[in-house]
Amino acid sequence: MRITFLGTPAFAVPALKRLIDDDRFEISAVFTQPDRPAGRGQRLHPGPVKLLATEKGIPVFQPARIRVEENRPVFEGLRPDVIVVAAYGQILPGWLLQSARLGCVNIHASLLPRYRGAAPISWAIVNGETSTGVTTMLMAEKLDAGPILLQREVAISSVMTAGELSESLAAVGADLLIETLAALEKGTLNPVEQDESKVTWAPRISKEAARISWEKSARQVHDLIRGMNPWPIAYSMFREEKIQIFRSLPEGRADEPAVPGTLLGLTKTGIRVQCGGGTVIELLELQRPAKARVTGREFASGSRLRPGEIILR
Repeated sequence: MRITFLGTPAFAVPALKRLIDDDRFEISAVFTQPDRPAGRGQRLHPGPVKLLATEKGIPVFQPARIRVEENRPVFEGLRPDVIVVAAYGQILPGWLLQSARLGCVNIHASLLPRYRGAAPISWAIVNGETSTGVTTMLMAEKLDAGPILLQREVAISSVMTAGELSESLAAVGADLLIETLAALEKGTLNPVEQDESKVTWAPRISKEAARISWEKSARQVHDLIRGMNPWPIAYSMFREEKIQIFRSLPEGRADEPAVPGTLLGLTKTGIRVQCGGGTVIELLELQRPAKARVTGREFASGSRLRPGEIILR
């Protein structure tokens, strides 16, 4: 089976690797996003998919806008049996979706029709879901709306971050892709149209969405912290500084509730902070601007915090 692969971030790498390692598949080309500036020097850095494709000697294309007509002859020349898409990062035109003999298969990190959109992993955690999954689907021009091919459910632990869940879903998605392509070639799949009445959305994450509201319950704050890790990282204001919070644990209820954002005390590795509804959260890992990450206990010691002080706003 001749495949053209479209993907960019680390989530797409396991799927591409499985295709490369399987003799049933020939990767004719990889399309990925242009190199992006990163780091203090803002030097251009290739994405994870490009690094793997280059290492394996696969032709790589990086159009700034894949929808433009000048890309059409390139795809027609590749003559793919299937186009595989995994977190590519651009909306695909209709002519591209129709350019493969067996269609365009997308790996989406949710159990569609729930969590359509750019950030299904983060929003599943922020919303407190205990499970999510991976869907393979035939792509349509409408975003994430094509017929479902196969799905697999994945549990979300109470301490799992978005980064950790992404790794888990990427591995499951790679397995599901191979199963999907084998069945697609045999003609044994029965695509199922999505139920539009059950659609929910997972829009792109903004940095503003990562600000913590201490009036929310400890569980909601904890889920936000998990869902915003590794990007953009949940934050709060501390003494006029923006402080990032990487890890936490909800603790239950306070004996004597205080104003949300108040330091209630210290633990062996963290600090106990009042949240809404009388609930308490333990903050385990924090970072001040231009400083190293530290435990909550180290943060309290270095900042000379006192119980009863409103420290986070």
